[in-house]
Amino acid sequence: MVGKGAKGMLNGAVPSEATKRDQNLKRGNWGNQIEFVLTSVGYAVGLGNVWRFPYLCYRNGGGAFMFPYFIMLIFCGIPLFFMELSFGQFASQGCLGVWRISPMFKGVGYGMMVVSTYIGIYYNVVICIAFYYFFSSMTHVLPWAYCSNPWNTPDCAGVLDASNLTNGSRPAALSGNLSHLLNHSLQRTSPSEEYWRLYVLKLSDDIGNFGEVRLPLLGCLGVSWVVVFLCLIRGVKSSGKVVYFTATFPYVVLTILFVRGVTLEGAFTGIMYYLTPQWDKILEAKVWGDAASQIFYSLGCAWGGLITMASYNKFHNNCYRDSIIISITNCATSVYAGFVIFSILGFMANHLGVDVSRVADHGPGLAFVAYPEALTLLPISPLWSLLFFFMLILLGLGTQFCLLETLVTAIVDEVGNEWILQKKTYVTLGVAVAGFLLGIPLTSQAGIYWLLLMDNYAASFSLVVISCIMCVSIMYIYGHRNYFQDIQMMLGFPPPIFFQICWRFVSPAIIFRLKNATKPSRDWGPALLEHRTGRYAPTIPPSPEDGLEVQPLHPDKAQIPMVGSNGSSRLQDSRI
Repeated sequence: MVGKGAKGMLNGAVPSEATKRDQNLKRGNWGNQIEFVLTSVGYAVGLGNVWRFPYLCYRNGGGAFMFPYFIMLIFCGIPLFFMELSFGQFASQGCLGVWRISPMFKGVGYGMMVVSTYIGIYYNVVICIAFYYFFSSMTHVLPWAYCSNPWNTPDCAGVLDASNLTNGSRPAALSGNLSHLLNHSLQRTSPSEEYWRLYVLKLSDDIGNFGEVRLPLLGCLGVSWVVVFLCLIRGVKSSGKVVYFTATFPYVVLTILFVRGVTLEGAFTGIMYYLTPQWDKILEAKVWGDAASQIFYSLGCAWGGLITMASYNKFHNNCYRDSIIISITNCATSVYAGFVIFSILGFMANHLGVDVSRVADHGPGLAFVAYPEALTLLPISPLWSLLFFFMLILLGLGTQFCLLETLVTAIVDEVGNEWILQKKTYVTLGVAVAGFLLGIPLTSQAGIYWLLLMDNYAASFSLVVISCIMCVSIMYIYGHRNYFQDIQMMLGFPPPIFFQICWRFVSPAIIFRLKNATKPSRDWGPALLEHRTGRYAPTIPPSPEDGLEVQPLHPDKAQIPMVGSNGSSRLQDSRI
């Protein structure tokens, strides 16, 4: 009797259900439920948890940002996560096939494919750069530690170079002010920044000036695509085994870096800078918008990957339980990574004698400039650098596996015949080769401009639109009663009342509230003040901040301010 009950739990069903033989022999299933959970954790926990969340947290009020972040998680993130898992698991179809539920909305599935394609192209380029830094760290002295390299400019001033000067002929009284003079008065650049811009990228001066393809990066891009293909060569059967390592080892590295970081002088200052709440910012709409966008980006909602991964579950798997576990694990990892990042940055700021805000950064600036420079201050710095970039590689690969599998599954399910099911490996190879070819321009000297452009706009407001349409189509077109009955048939119990309310009212309301981002800004209208009549007539005198061209003395030299997705303004002069 005990053996029979244990066998009945192998499919992840609730304990009250009898043993069900619900394996999908045609498409295949996960080897066990641990593989699905680890794959989903690897998919959700990616580079954004390490290089985006900590920066958003300190920029938007520190500990106060946690409040809107967890509100968005509870009322929007977890409900949508559960909806996508149950959606894919019930139909056992990818992001295209599930829209048999309402063929009119199949375009939503194509939208998910487009998002996954965009992200998959540039995401592997980021992984290839991490590979490059990983290989470059296999040395006694990190190449970005000093300013004595051929690519360095006279403006370069490294932390270790400054220390050597201080310990040499400089008076001891100057040691506290040396870095300040070098970095602020003379506007010096760090060796890690020059290594990044002048050696790794050989950055061009314009987004339209592609220059040459950087062959070392191209080779690393090939390596990363080969690794992804080999891990997915047998679909979920092979990737499910790989995630035992790729999804768990990053936590080992994070813990090692955390223990090392909190023992450094100044680490507490960095952590307090990360966590200290600024409650006045909690009333700003931008803070709530950043919290919502981070939830969408981090959990992977509306990318199509969650639907795809769940489609390989057995029909009676308890995806409700899985959605809670994976969502909380993902967000806890983001918070944990913040401690790892800011403990090291606090140490670096203390060493330089500057505020933490002077060394804090996000995105590639954190991963390939600020953090590597901080690592040069540690004993046995190549070891810490190897661990850090190996962690970035594993975090990126966990997401990239699911992005590629999303596209392959969508193609295979759409064709649906026996021939393509047998040739799925060749489909995977074809998609991988196409991804490699499309990523080649991003390895050119202007590639980082295009990468940042895609990162800012490929998966931003489009995720909100896709999630909104998916919610409305399932709850109000297909019908909430039908969907609740489907879940009860699959799980043995209907979705909890909280999720029913969120799916029908709360989550769509929150998403619709974000539609303000699509409204015209207050300075929209004719450029010249004399043309602003009728509904465009200004109610208050214009100010220079309004961006109105009141007296265009030099129209040929006018520069149009551009606002990025992260809220930072810049000039539209063909440079990011």
